[in-house]
Amino acid sequence: MSSTASGKNGTWRNWGGNVSARPARQVAPASVEELAAAVRRAAEDGLKVKAVGTGHSFTSIAATDGLLIRPQLLTGIRNIDRSAMTVTVEAGTPLKRLNAALAREGLSLTNMGDIMEQTVSGATSTGTHGTGRESASIAAQITGLELVTADGSVLTCSEKENPDVFAAARIGLGALGVVTAITFAVEPVFLLTAREEPMPLERVLAEFDQLWAENEHFEFYWFPHTGNTNTKRNNRSAGPEQPVGQLAGWFEDEFLSNGVFQVAQLVGRAAPATVPAIARISSKALSARSYTDIPYKVFTSPRRVRFVEMEYAVPRGALVETVRELKSMVDRSGLRIGFPVEVRTAPADDITLSTASGRDSAYIAVHMFRGTPYQAYFTAAERIFTAHEGRPHWGKVHTRDAEYLARVYPRFGEFTALRDRLDPERLFQNGYLRRVLGA
Repeated sequence: MSSTASGKNGTWRNWGGNVSARPARQVAPASVEELAAAVRRAAEDGLKVKAVGTGHSFTSIAATDGLLIRPQLLTGIRNIDRSAMTVTVEAGTPLKRLNAALAREGLSLTNMGDIMEQTVSGATSTGTHGTGRESASIAAQITGLELVTADGSVLTCSEKENPDVFAAARIGLGALGVVTAITFAVEPVFLLTAREEPMPLERVLAEFDQLWAENEHFEFYWFPHTGNTNTKRNNRSAGPEQPVGQLAGWFEDEFLSNGVFQVAQLVGRAAPATVPAIARISSKALSARSYTDIPYKVFTSPRRVRFVEMEYAVPRGALVETVRELKSMVDRSGLRIGFPVEVRTAPADDITLSTASGRDSAYIAVHMFRGTPYQAYFTAAERIFTAHEGRPHWGKVHTRDAEYLARVYPRFGEFTALRDRLDPERLFQNGYLRRVLGA
């Protein structure tokens, strides 16, 4: 059952299995007009409204007991403008369908995250990102947006049209309206060479600034309870294409990263004492490899092992210290962490509530296998992240509220003022937005 499917009695559950809701009404509109009519009807009936994508958020950002709008009929490419080099897509289009469709047209996004199950609107509204020295999040590649606002009207925005809405709505948290279409900047498809290589954590931290500066896209995974990491560098390449061989690809991506990893997580969940030994083995099981392919085949990878995740953006200059503190916290604690910690970067952008708004950022993501108690680990990690003025990813587990967020986002008041104007009655409110944006 996909995460977007309803459970029993109309219960909706997210992908991570940690959030559920029972909406009073669910609709899957086939057009923007139908969606606008559903919003107006909900307002008349006193129901709150939320749109949901594939449920890949670990927060209750999409949960509602009112009207739940499902976007699966609002999919596909509306328009490709080759002179402006943009593509306009319906909001419910899954990223994997967008990536494949663009590739057929000889086009590509500049950068993307590593999961492509999400809808374009769900991914951008929560600030989904990959890693990049100059290229930023998916939302930073948006050049235009269409959204249905609380009064049921359709609003379009770009740098030229309603620029104040554009500044905020690219990562709008579902608080400003229901996004119905997104226009992305695209470029001619290109090749990336990926180099994956195990490296001691101490070396990665000592050379981090250099690794960041020398690569267009650098990231690393540190295996807790070990001093080992796996690093990944993606850089543009003149070719030729050298995809991962099918057998090697199946072994590395399906068997090691998903199959064996799933078994290791199940063993670790049942017998936590085995986790450090498993971590040492799995961190050594990966060997160096290089391959060259079109962007979405390099940036993204399948994620079949279900998990729960917390991720914070800290100032890039604070990364090394933050990771060292995280490591010493894990070493001191009795915690048993079977999932690697993922570290990525993004340049500063100009989106009001982007985690990289106005500052060069580094992301640190901590994960736990679904069904494993994660609170103690996440609480201890969050204490470290917030000491560095960390900004939580909007779609991942965190405990921050409006008071904290207003301190770490210089333009926080700009966003809430816009929300007051576009949704004065709080039609799009839910418990999560009340906590993070204030009542």
